[in-house]
Amino acid sequence: MPRPTNTSGRGSSRRPHRGGGNDKGGPTQRQLRVGEALRHALAEVLNRNEIRDPDLDGVSITVTQVKPSPDMRYATVYCEPLGGQNAKEIVAALNRHKGFLRGEMGHRLTMKFTPDLRFVEDESFAEALKIETILRSPEVQRDLTAHDGDESEED
Repeated sequence: MPRPTNTSGRGSSRRPHRGGGNDKGGPTQRQLRVGEALRHALAEVLNRNEIRDPDLDGVSITVTQVKPSPDMRYATVYCEPLGGQNAKEIVAALNRHKGFLRGEMGHRLTMKFTPDLRFVEDESFAEALKIETILRSPEVQRDLTAHDGDESEED
């Protein structure tokens, strides 16, 4: 026998969506807060240089952003070695030691569980450098100066 459906909304097992109007798929406030806590804990662990790996010896690593998944089970860590040298090898080494890093971070955080980590190279620095190089190129400078001259003639 089918059960009657509850149309009033009371007693329903479904909770109303309280995402604050975040229907665009962007991170929630909780994800942002947890990401920052993870970033700080990871930076502290990496600063202590406890990982024994020749690819990471004497390397300074910048953790630019940590993006946890909506269920907080996984986190993508965007990082870049200082100077950008050997980034692929360094990211691979961090991924080899992600279990150790996760455990060390767990000791520093007051979360129910620490998410699994996935390290990727942050390419935003390289992209910014590429854009700056293009903007400083003689062709763009010529176009900018020619455009400025056109505006002054119209006045």
